[in-house]
Amino acid sequence: MGQSPAVNTHNRHVLCMKWGSKYGPEYVNRLYAMARRHLNGDFRFICLTDNTDGIRSEVECFPIPELDWQRYPNQPDRAWKKLATFSQDLKDKYQLEGTALFLDLDVVVVGSLDDFFTQSGSFRIIHDYARPWKKRRITGNSSVYRFEIGAHTDVLEYFQQHVAQVQQAFRNEQAYLSDFLFKQGQLAYWPEQWCPSFKYHGIPLWPTNYWREPFIPDGARIVIFHGECNPPDAAAGRRNRRWRFIRPASWITQHWHE
Repeated sequence: MGQSPAVNTHNRHVLCMKWGSKYGPEYVNRLYAMARRHLNGDFRFICLTDNTDGIRSEVECFPIPELDWQRYPNQPDRAWKKLATFSQDLKDKYQLEGTALFLDLDVVVVGSLDDFFTQSGSFRIIHDYARPWKKRRITGNSSVYRFEIGAHTDVLEYFQQHVAQVQQAFRNEQAYLSDFLFKQGQLAYWPEQWCPSFKYHGIPLWPTNYWREPFIPDGARIVIFHGECNPPDAAAGRRNRRWRFIRPASWITQHWHE
């Protein structure tokens, strides 16, 4: 599906986004440090943000491109701001060229990122995690996705023109994004082992979770935290669901640091 992105280390970007108060600057700083440890060669680390306070100097910060929310002030967020990564502003206004690997702030990088830039296909994303009792959907998990800057501006343009309809049809931005690119024949997924879920793949089965620590799944490159806890919670042995015990995940402190 498509051609492999050109392997040019000068045109590689690791991209993240921080808005509001949920995550502090330490999440950006640690994400940069993990990327630097696990990505060979040159790259630019870009943060689209509404607040640059406390972010380390190696991170290039730009304003989050505008989304047209004024006409729909009561619509829920549900990470819709991530669609701003497909804004033409990244290319025209911020002068960014090449391949971008988007990472959520609360992921933990545990292995090489090099191959994320060389896998074939115009767009890659995590295949959202299968539930044993449900048919697997096409939806991707947008914690980790890769694209060519400026190549998918139609994703954002369509959203801007049909905000109410899109939000009625899709629960969140990743469901819309996956459906849109799937219909264009551009949706491809990362190898299954690369981006495991902490809560689905990294916690020992009951009852061994009471004496065994959470672990890094075999083949993992980036561990995804979604739904129940983020890295500091998991490191402390906290979950946000009653009756779901975990021991502290000591491996997190070995990776999630500057």
